[in-house]
Amino acid sequence: MFGVGGSKGGWKVYVKYHGRMACFLMSLTLVFLPACGITRANAGEGESPPGSSGVREETTNSDNADAGNADAGKKRESVASVLIPEAIGQSVIGTDTVAVDISNVSDGYVMASYTGTASDCKMQLTVPDGTVYTFTVPSNDYGVFPLSGGNGKYGFELLEHVQGKSYAVIHSGDFDVSLKDEYTPFLYPNQYVWYTRDMKTVRQAEELSDQSADDLDFVGRVYDYVTHHIVYDEAFAASAPVNYIPDVDQVLESGKGICMDYAALMTAMLRSQGVPAKMDIGYSGDAYHAWLSVYIKDKGWVDDVIYFDGSNWSLMDPTIAASNSSSAVKKYVGDGTNYVVKYCY
Repeated sequence: MFGVGGSKGGWKVYVKYHGRMACFLMSLTLVFLPACGITRANAGEGESPPGSSGVREETTNSDNADAGNADAGKKRESVASVLIPEAIGQSVIGTDTVAVDISNVSDGYVMASYTGTASDCKMQLTVPDGTVYTFTVPSNDYGVFPLSGGNGKYGFELLEHVQGKSYAVIHSGDFDVSLKDEYTPFLYPNQYVWYTRDMKTVRQAEELSDQSADDLDFVGRVYDYVTHHIVYDEAFAASAPVNYIPDVDQVLESGKGICMDYAALMTAMLRSQGVPAKMDIGYSGDAYHAWLSVYIKDKGWVDDVIYFDGSNWSLMDPTIAASNSSSAVKKYVGDGTNYVVKYCY
């Protein structure tokens, strides 16, 4: 472990680099339970956000480009556009009621839409290592699903709701993925980390970027901003719906959220400025939890970022760093070895 860069709000950032982080993926059940502290027996999968259209959306540069720059002689070049998924229809697999657009799999995502009459349609996407991700396919719109398993053959099944908890397979298939690079799945928005150019989250990220000296400085500022502006919502954690999906702008405006909200907000801010980031979902000890990992150019995936507040060390887990003293995962932080990734979004 070695030190990197100056201080943020009274704490110094130190980073342990382990090269490229592998995602250790395992299959969970169909329904995702978002509250921090859920035990393994109750953990599950999630559902989908709004669909998308377009391909690249321009942002407006902030006027305070030099404000708060940590190093007057060095300035991060803010990204002036946002990558947006697009269903272009060049290569589509499906039937009369379901369409799986695989035109842009090299960019790290697949899109799917459902036009049938059932109340619900699921996609079970199997990544190359055999892990099964379950998503909800939107009706009459496209959902965006990340290809976070890397290169290789992906299989899918589309399931239509019949009654109760029963689903019938209405179509299946497979496709090969050869990514432009390993980072593309973590540069686009998807159903768990959704954002567009005109959202407050994206504008705030650009403002922080304009104040940053480089990518690492920007990551520190985003981390600092999120952990100082969002408080843990204990009431919502106790009653969150099973199919909860973060709305990053709503979290930013309300100033409160649960572990998925912290991770999704920070991931969206970083990605919108061209910094690859993974929203990791897995376990901290026995607690089902969400956090993130970040890629820094020329340094690799930063999977264990530690900050020092003058007397104590902690893992870069924004939920815990935001003084979530009641979190069931806090006792498991330690040096980060208790964190086990199951899914990457």
